[in-house]
Amino acid sequence: MSFGVSRKETQQPAPPSTGHNGNVVAVVPSMATAHRLRLNPNTEHKPESYEGLQLEFNPLLFSSLERYLPPPMLSLSRDSKLHYMRDIVLRYSPDGERTRVQRHREYRQKIISNYQPLHRELYTMNASNFFVPSFLKAINENKEEGFRSIMAEPTPGVFTFEMFQPRFCELLLSEVENFEKWVHETKFRIMRPNTMNKFGAVLDDFGLDTMLDKLMEDFIRPISKVFYSGMGGSTLDSHHGFVVEYGIHRDVELGFHVDDSEVTLNVCLGKQFSGGDLFFRGVRCDKHVNTETQSDEILDYSHVPGRAVLHRGRHRHGARATTSGHRCNLLLWCRSSVFRELRKYQKDFSSWCGECQREKKERQRVSIAATKQELLKREGKPATTRT
Repeated sequence: MSFGVSRKETQQPAPPSTGHNGNVVAVVPSMATAHRLRLNPNTEHKPESYEGLQLEFNPLLFSSLERYLPPPMLSLSRDSKLHYMRDIVLRYSPDGERTRVQRHREYRQKIISNYQPLHRELYTMNASNFFVPSFLKAINENKEEGFRSIMAEPTPGVFTFEMFQPRFCELLLSEVENFEKWVHETKFRIMRPNTMNKFGAVLDDFGLDTMLDKLMEDFIRPISKVFYSGMGGSTLDSHHGFVVEYGIHRDVELGFHVDDSEVTLNVCLGKQFSGGDLFFRGVRCDKHVNTETQSDEILDYSHVPGRAVLHRGRHRHGARATTSGHRCNLLLWCRSSVFRELRKYQKDFSSWCGECQREKKERQRVSIAATKQELLKREGKPATTRT
């Protein structure tokens, strides 16, 4: 299996091309004939940063893909590697998707050019001002026992822990309110976070994308690498960051669903509210997303301002009605392009889908029972005598 698209070989060497900085990029002839990625990453290779380049796609996507480059490519210049990876990504990306991405970039640039941030300190990652000390200590130690020391795991794969300082929550709420005020005054038509939430704002669209990239890369990915490695946790390379709002004259509840993410971070920012509990009902693949819930998969969780919930995107969940007050939550959907590509070729999801696991165990049980029955039949046969 390969991720690239083979090209027909030609007798002519591949011509040089121009990189993003105007330099000529040398393309290895043998590589130009078959743009492919390795199936398994080079875990010892340290990828380069592609931040600051004018790219059609998230820079983290290229940093993630770089580990999958053929060995001869790893020692080439950044521009050469970028040219090679970009060619593959463009071939996989339909024209309609590229048009959508371009329009959304123009939409975002229009907002950023006109909206004046209220708290500019939010737009650059400042870990000591954002996070509580216990969370920072665990991240710096970067060990499973350190992560578990600050976490509760009320059901397998759902982790809760103190994360943000109260001051950060206050500033982010204030920034969102300022953005919504600007939207109201200018009558600017904005995109809402997703098809289910009619209130809230996409944080990436008004300039917080760089900070949220750092949040995912430096703080969520180390945890996900430990607890969600089988679901793309170690190769997270893009995100969708937004705030949702619940209460009177806002969204009241959120129906049963799965997220468009590999890993989801959900942090309550405040304010005063009643109700709004999260409920979880087991992890499922696409085939089994609507199957019944088992008793050991049921979890109800009450939000606490500043406290985070981390879970698989495929973990079915919803939000009960917020009966009074006003609740705001920060959501970060973390995605892995590598995992999504690999999943296209997978048929067995029993490593994480609860229903697939049960079906596999049932097949094993039936097989063992049939084998035992066959052995008993053989043992029960009368002995044959030789003449």
